[in-house]
Amino acid sequence: MTMTWEELGWERLAGGVGRLRLPVWDCTAGLVLGDGAALWVDTGSSLAEGAWLRARARELTGGGVTLLALTHLHFDHVFGAAAFEAAEVFAAEGAGALLGDERERAELRADGVRQGLDARAAEEAADALVRPGREVRDRLTVPLGGGREVLLANVGPGHTAHDLAVVVPGERPADRTVVFCGDLVEESDEPQAGPDAVPERWPDALDRLLEVGGEDALYVPGHGAVVDAAFVRSQRDALAARFGVSR
Repeated sequence: MTMTWEELGWERLAGGVGRLRLPVWDCTAGLVLGDGAALWVDTGSSLAEGAWLRARARELTGGGVTLLALTHLHFDHVFGAAAFEAAEVFAAEGAGALLGDERERAELRADGVRQGLDARAAEEAADALVRPGREVRDRLTVPLGGGREVLLANVGPGHTAHDLAVVVPGERPADRTVVFCGDLVEESDEPQAGPDAVPERWPDALDRLLEVGGEDALYVPGHGAVVDAAFVRSQRDALAARFGVSR
């Protein structure tokens, strides 16, 4: 008997769309199913976590993940990417150059360790980091088969210089559009602005996120519970006030 998303421990968001909230950092990892293709969103904080996620996807797909989208380049979102060996990798424009820079890879490794990741796991994942095969300058529509398409939208910079949103239109009338936001939106805490953030442009990035998602979409934060457009607007206004950005 085929088990449902919920029975397998997933949060089902729409037909063929779900996510897992990972332990420790409460990081979102998402899955979008098409007819013959599956797109994964973010990969967890280690190769072991990435392998665990790949196995969870296989329970639903019966096969492998063929496409992988990285919302941004922080360790808790990309360190599991190498576990998805056969997947075509997408990221925002400029991500490949960053991941190819040894100093940047060392900083990702160090950041993971500072946040509590085991040093050996951090080194292993940093050494195996996957560079994207396709970079998104503006917007890119990716077909998944069976009439399903996913929009990859480079809406940053904001949380980082390379923020990519994944927009999944609903397949059925009852389904709402689902937007995987990465850490442009956070629900479990206030948005984190590290040294690679571009705070003066973050509110504009959220305006672009709302534009591609729409008023009725489900917005899936990088950390925390699913929110609506009103929450995203409220966070946009809070970020503008926090960083002194005039609206």
